[in-house]
Amino acid sequence: MSALKQKTLKNKIKFEGVGLHKGQKVSMTVFPSQPNTGIVFKRIDLKNNNIVIPNVFNVSNATLCTTITNENGVSVSTIEHLMAALYGLGIDNAVIEVNSQEVPIMDGSAKVFVDKFLEVGFKISETPIKLIKINNKVEVEDGSKHISIDKTNVSLEIDFEIKFNNSFIGNQRRKINIYENDLSDIFDSRTFCLYEDIENLRKMGFAKGGSLNNAVVVKDNELLNKEGLRNNLEFVNHKILDCMGDLYLAGFKIIGSIKCSQGGHSLTNQLLRKVFKDKSNYSIFEIKEKSIPHTYINKLPLKSIA
Repeated sequence: MSALKQKTLKNKIKFEGVGLHKGQKVSMTVFPSQPNTGIVFKRIDLKNNNIVIPNVFNVSNATLCTTITNENGVSVSTIEHLMAALYGLGIDNAVIEVNSQEVPIMDGSAKVFVDKFLEVGFKISETPIKLIKINNKVEVEDGSKHISIDKTNVSLEIDFEIKFNNSFIGNQRRKINIYENDLSDIFDSRTFCLYEDIENLRKMGFAKGGSLNNAVVVKDNELLNKEGLRNNLEFVNHKILDCMGDLYLAGFKIIGSIKCSQGGHSLTNQLLRKVFKDKSNYSIFEIKEKSIPHTYINKLPLKSIA
């Protein structure tokens, strides 16, 4: 089986949970789909205009989560952890039926999605994957926040740092190669917040479904989750998870190098919009070889399609 062929699931998988921000019970089923379908969301609680495509330019809100909206105003939100699981496992095609606006938060990480996808297994097609290769450096700054993407030969590298005044979280930084490194800690890292922010979040209409079962909560210098952290870099690892999910809104895997300091959903989306507004910044390629490891992508004869 080649990493360079389009992949979907062998069978459908159902997830049930609660929406992190809306607090509503959610049922979601991920179905296999045909090559070149891409990732498609379908709001089955609505009868009309209920297809929503995760696309860079369909992001309607990036406050505390990523929300995508179609031209008829139908939205799906908090998609980033699911999208990161799909990206990290190389799932190119899937139809996701959900009976609410929000994807279920599960345990606050991507682990439940990843485990279920691995359990059901994958179907590999004969259709080659497509790749987005970055040609020019693009960057976005917002005060102390910064993100950039630059060209690289064969990989997607994410170098991410966070800086918090809270001493328990503090400053963390990690660099990871998404296509070659073990992503277990990334997938297993939960969303997090400060205890003193919870009341304001709920007043703003967020975190209505949040609990210690689906979020890491830090109060002063203490972790309120009795089970502790899942890994030493769980805070920055979760930010990398979010970044992965948001990058998959590009539609295809990216060959490039990301550097981000104190960023989030909004900054990542701003970066991708800036990349795609100038066609000289990127190329889209279709791989034409068979069963060649992805580490040799830079040596392959590639057919440009854009």
